[in-house]
Amino acid sequence: MSFLRALVGTLRSTRHAPRLAEGLTPDDDVLLDAPDERLAPALVAAALGDPEPAAKLLATTRDAAEWEDRDRYVTRLATFAYGRGEWLERWREVAPRDPDALLVSAQLAVRRAWESPARAERLRELDPLLRRLAGEAGRDPVPWRLALDHARGAHAGHAVFEGLWEQALLRSPHHYGCHVAALKYLSAQWYGSHRAAFDFAEQAADDAVDGSLVRALPVRAGYEALRPLPGAGRDRAAEPVADGPRIDRAADRGRALSAAFAAGDPWPAEARNLLAYVLVARGRWAEARDEFGRTGPYATSFPWAVGGHDPLRRFLATRDRTRTELARRTPLWERAGGIPGRSGPRGH
Repeated sequence: MSFLRALVGTLRSTRHAPRLAEGLTPDDDVLLDAPDERLAPALVAAALGDPEPAAKLLATTRDAAEWEDRDRYVTRLATFAYGRGEWLERWREVAPRDPDALLVSAQLAVRRAWESPARAERLRELDPLLRRLAGEAGRDPVPWRLALDHARGAHAGHAVFEGLWEQALLRSPHHYGCHVAALKYLSAQWYGSHRAAFDFAEQAADDAVDGSLVRALPVRAGYEALRPLPGAGRDRAAEPVADGPRIDRAADRGRALSAAFAAGDPWPAEARNLLAYVLVARGRWAEARDEFGRTGPYATSFPWAVGGHDPLRRFLATRDRTRTELARRTPLWERAGGIPGRSGPRGH
C-alpha cells in the first residue's frame, strides 16, 4: 500500500505541479533583497565611493518623517558598508557630526558587536554612543529601535528595556521596527515566552492602523514559536507545536494584510516571505502557494537565511516544495481550471 500511495502521489505531482507554476515569477527572475527605486541609486553611488546620494536620501526621510523607509534604508546601507565601507568612512570624514552618517555607523557597529564572541561586552561599549544618538534624535524612532536591539544583546533588564520602549512609542506609536525589536525581547528565545510574545503581538496588531505592517506582527510571533529554543538539542520540526492554533490565527491575520497590497508590491515583501514560511511550516500548502504568488520577484534574506542557509536557494526550494506537496494532495481527476486542493467542480 505504501508503494501504491507513493505511485499515486508521483502521478498527481506530474500532472498538477507544472500548472501550479502559473503566475509564479520564474526562478531566474527572482531577486534577493532588491532595493527600491530610491535606495538603488544610493547603493550604486556608494559602490563607486560616493556617499552623497545616501546622505541626501536619509536627510529626506528624516525631514519628511518617513520613519519606516528610514529604518529600512539605514539597515540596508549599514549592511552594504559591512563589506564595502570606504564610502561611509569618507562620509564621516567630510561630515563628522552628520546624524545620518552617525546612525548608519552605529547600526554597523551594533551588527559587528552582535557577531563577536564577546557580544554583551562589545555591545555595552557602544552604550554611550547609542544614548547620545537617541537623545539627539528628536522625533526619529530609528535610534530607539537600534537601542532596543542593543539592549537585548547586552542583557539589559526589563526595567531598562521598558524605559527604552516607552521612549520609542513616544516618537512613533506604530513603528514596525521598534515593535519587532520589542517582540524579540519578549520571545522565548530571549527574556520572555511564547505566550508573552503572542500577547504583545496580537495587542499591537489590534491597535495598528489599516495597512500598517504591525498588523503582521503576530506572524512574527508565530515564527518565533516555531523556532528551536537554544540548547533544545532536538529538531523542533519533529515536535508537536503547542501554539499551533495561535500560529494559524496569526497566519490568517497575515493573509488578510497581504491581500490588501497588490501582488508583487515590494513594500510588504519581507512580511509575505515570512508568512509563506509560516504557512509552509503549518502544512497549509494552497495558502502558501498563494503567498509565493503574491511575493512576485521579491525574495528576502529573512527568514530564509536563518541557520546559515543560502536564502535565495532556500526560497526557491521551498516554493518548489510547496507546489509539489500541493500537487500530491490533489486528486488525479481534478479539473485543470482553478487551484488544486480547493473546492470546486471536478471532472473525470
